[in-house]
Amino acid sequence: MRKDLGAKTILYPMPVLILAAYREDGRVDAMNAAWGGIADTNQVCICLSSDHATTKSIAARKALTVSVADAAHTVEADYLGVCSGNDVPDKFEKSGLHAVRSENVDAPVIQEFPLTLECRVSSIDDISEGTVRVVADIVNVSADEGILTDGKVDISKLDPITYDTVSHGYFRIGERVGNAFSDGKRLM
Repeated sequence: MRKDLGAKTILYPMPVLILAAYREDGRVDAMNAAWGGIADTNQVCICLSSDHATTKSIAARKALTVSVADAAHTVEADYLGVCSGNDVPDKFEKSGLHAVRSENVDAPVIQEFPLTLECRVSSIDDISEGTVRVVADIVNVSADEGILTDGKVDISKLDPITYDTVSHGYFRIGERVGNAFSDGKRLM
């Protein structure tokens, strides 16, 4: 038996993305964003409130980094979501995180998050009252060597977290349960 829940924002896993851009004065702006993901082969798409300080910085610089939040930095990731850069201009400094300038785009790379997409904005479109859709081209992916196995990202070492819109909780991504492009062949 199934039960209808109505139109809700329930989709799993919901990535916990940390967006970073430079303010006009050169300081780091960063925020937690849940409404985003891969849009095409080399693109990300993220829906954001147009009044976020980070959204304004992304629009001004036409560049951003998108980091995957990991379990080790759940508190910092959540802080970047609950604290507004409009109210606390030095919120990045208060987070205790550190950033270096990307060599590929005009945006900061947050050192503590081990996987970062360095992106150049392709388009920013109004999609509803107060909401914009940012589409950005992935110029480079940088990864801390500690999350690599044989030169490739190892999800178990990355230890990414996902956001549950129902319980408002963060959860670790679980164990491997199968092999993509392989297990389904048994039904062919």
